[in-house]
Amino acid sequence: MPIVNRLAEFAEEVTAWRHDFHENPETLYDTVRTSARVAELLESFGVDEVTTGIGKTGVVGVIKGRNGGAGKSVGLRADMDALPIEEATGKPYASKIPGKMHACGHDGHTAMLLGAAKYLAETRNFDGTVIVIFQPAEEGGAGAKAMIDDGLMTRWHMDEVYGMHNYPGLPVGEFAIRKGGIMAATDTFEVTISGRGGHAAKPNETIDPIVAGSHIVSALQTIASRNANPLHAVVVSVTVFQAGSAYNVIPQTATLRGTIRTLDNDVRALAEKRFKSITATIAESFGATATIEFQRGYPVTANHDAQTDFATTVARSIAGHDKVETNIHPMMGGEDFSYMLLERPGAFIFAGNGDSAGLHHPEYDFNDDLIPVGCSYWVKLVETALPASA
Repeated sequence: MPIVNRLAEFAEEVTAWRHDFHENPETLYDTVRTSARVAELLESFGVDEVTTGIGKTGVVGVIKGRNGGAGKSVGLRADMDALPIEEATGKPYASKIPGKMHACGHDGHTAMLLGAAKYLAETRNFDGTVIVIFQPAEEGGAGAKAMIDDGLMTRWHMDEVYGMHNYPGLPVGEFAIRKGGIMAATDTFEVTISGRGGHAAKPNETIDPIVAGSHIVSALQTIASRNANPLHAVVVSVTVFQAGSAYNVIPQTATLRGTIRTLDNDVRALAEKRFKSITATIAESFGATATIEFQRGYPVTANHDAQTDFATTVARSIAGHDKVETNIHPMMGGEDFSYMLLERPGAFIFAGNGDSAGLHHPEYDFNDDLIPVGCSYWVKLVETALPASA
C-alpha cells in the first residue's frame, strides 16, 4: 500500500494526539478543550490562517499552496465531538470523563486531518488552497449547519468539499463509497394521543389511547410496505411508547416517539405526509386526537457523481483498485456532512476500521492502524485535485 513515507514517520505523533482526544471526550458544542488543542496544533504547523469559534466551537485552517493560494480551493472536514456513553474498552487511554466517550471515532478523524494538515503545511506540494474544517456537534447537534450558518462557505471559498468516516467491519486499508445517497435523512417525531381515561373494568366508558397507539404503530409500517416504491428505502421506527402507571387505570394520554429514515427526497416527503395522515386518521377513528410534532433532521448525505469518481481514484491510488468498493449499500444512519454537500459538490467516503466493535458501542475503539491510511488519502486528494505547477 503506497502510504506517504513522511506521514508514516509521524504516525506515532498523530496517534498520541488521537489518544489525548480519546481520554478527554467532549460532546456536542462543548468541544472547548478539543478545539483549543486543534487550533494550537494548526498554528504550530505554520498553517496560514487559523480561525476559531465558527459554529460556536468549530475551527477552520487555511493552507496556501506554492502559488500563494491562487486558483481552486478544496475543503476537508473532520468531526470532533464524542458521545454520552460510558466507555468499556479498558484501554490505557480510555475516557477520563464519566459518561462520555469517543464511540464513533471522531478522535481519529480529527487526528488524521491534523496529520494531513501538518504534512501539507510542511511540503506545500500543491497549487491553490486547502481549507481544513474541524466541526463540533455532528452527533445530533447539526454542527455542520451551524458552521455554514456562521459563514463557512462564504468566508472561505471552497470549490469542493470532502469528508471521511471510519467503517467497522471493513478491513484497514480498504475504502467504500457510492454515488448519490450514502447515508440517510433522519427525521424524528413525537405524537401525543389524547383519549379519555377511566377504570380498567369499564373500558366502554373510556377512549383508550393505548389501543389507538397500538394500531398507529402497526399501521405506520405500511408506509414502507404499501406506500413507498419497494426499491426505495424507508425505515419507520417507533422507539418509545409511554402510557399509564397503574394496573387498573386506562390512562388519559399515550406518547409515541421515533424516527423516519429515507435516502430519497421524494420518499422523505411521502413518508412525512403518510405518517401524519395515518396517525391523525387512526386516532380520530377511535375517538381520540393526535398532536403531532414532526422534526426534519439531517438531510440525505448525497455524494456528487464527479467528485465520487475523483475520490474513488484517489482511494485506489492508496489502497489498490480492488480494495475500493464503489457501490456500498447505503447506511440508514444520519450524517450532517450532508449540509456541506448541499452547499458544494463533494463526496463522503468510508475507510476500513477493521474488526472492531460497532459505532456507538461502549467497546468501540478507533483503529490506530488506519491513521497513516487516512492521512495519506487526504494528502493524495489535495495533491491530485490541486497539482503543483512545474
